[in-house]
Amino acid sequence: MKNLKIYSAMLSFLLISCGGEAGSEAQQDGQAHDDHHHDVVLLNAKQVEVLDLKMAPIEERNMGSYVQVNGQLEVPPKHEAEITAIIGANVQDIKVIEGQQVKKGQVLATIAHPDLIELQSDYIAKWNELQYLKTEFERQEKLYKEKVSSGKEFQKIKSEYNAKLGIVNGLESKLSLLGISKESLQENKIHQIIPVRSPIDGFIRKVEVRVGQYVNPSTPMFEIVNVEHVHADLMVFERDVHKVKEGQKVLFSVESLPGKELTAEIYAVGRNFESEPKAVHLHAELDNKEGVLIPGMYVQGKIYVEDAKVMALPEDAVVRDGDKYYVFRAYKHGEDFEFIPTEVGTGVMDNGWVEVKFLKTYKPETKFAWNNAYKILAELQKEGVEHSH
Repeated sequence: MKNLKIYSAMLSFLLISCGGEAGSEAQQDGQAHDDHHHDVVLLNAKQVEVLDLKMAPIEERNMGSYVQVNGQLEVPPKHEAEITAIIGANVQDIKVIEGQQVKKGQVLATIAHPDLIELQSDYIAKWNELQYLKTEFERQEKLYKEKVSSGKEFQKIKSEYNAKLGIVNGLESKLSLLGISKESLQENKIHQIIPVRSPIDGFIRKVEVRVGQYVNPSTPMFEIVNVEHVHADLMVFERDVHKVKEGQKVLFSVESLPGKELTAEIYAVGRNFESEPKAVHLHAELDNKEGVLIPGMYVQGKIYVEDAKVMALPEDAVVRDGDKYYVFRAYKHGEDFEFIPTEVGTGVMDNGWVEVKFLKTYKPETKFAWNNAYKILAELQKEGVEHSH
């Protein structure tokens, strides 16, 4: 690494004496210069950018025992919809494409057919007949109560009125499913083209029809899924079922977010075994829904079954030199960054992270290099500078 400046403890001491920013930060940390044998690496902003160094305080992570699980992303059935035309008709127009976001009630397509016009005409005829029968029923009822007409005549018109009312109510229910307003039909306004609307918010997963196609009442036209309610559907093998329960945390990854770790919480554990393999389903609600999360995506994860939180850094932040392990504390020094090797002990390793055990205490806000520790150490070794703590 060209132009990498390596300062001995004496130069570092001079920087502190001159009131340098890094020195003051390190001194405030309380353990920055524990003795007079520290090696210090000073990198300018450009070198830090080239190395793509990440600097942040150490994290507390759950590194306890875990159960390995896999599965896929799913959504509850009530947040998926398969759209049909309700009645046989021809597709007049398609207004959406696959992947498009839609709102509940939005028009997805329009359909048309003579049967639709006939249905509306039938309703208008039956509704007008009902109005006549209603008037006659009310007249006969009044006469019956006044004992002017016989009960037989009254019962006959009552029966005819109730029968017609049932037919009209049935037609109104069918028209309502088609999205046709009964009020407009009562004003003799017939609709030649009928809209097909979305019953939920979501994204169009499939468009299964073409313009001009005749669709039956059972023909799927569109599939819609609301990905806001996506969750992890995981499988736990029989030997591990006794270890899992509601409320436990799951850490998992998906291929659409490489290098990103997502978390979820178990909210339901199945009560029956799948036959092949012998496993139980469990469902976990995602804590951090981000990026492209689509139902059907493969999931690999771990359920931590013991609460064992420890201080941990990425493996790339820890480097071995002989029989010792080191991390690099990071301090800002003007426009430059100062990195101080710090001996640590190591513990549990899990999924690219390693438990770090400090020999001395540092402030919680102390920053460390999270990657490329081996490159910094290589420069120290190349210059023949010894470091000990």
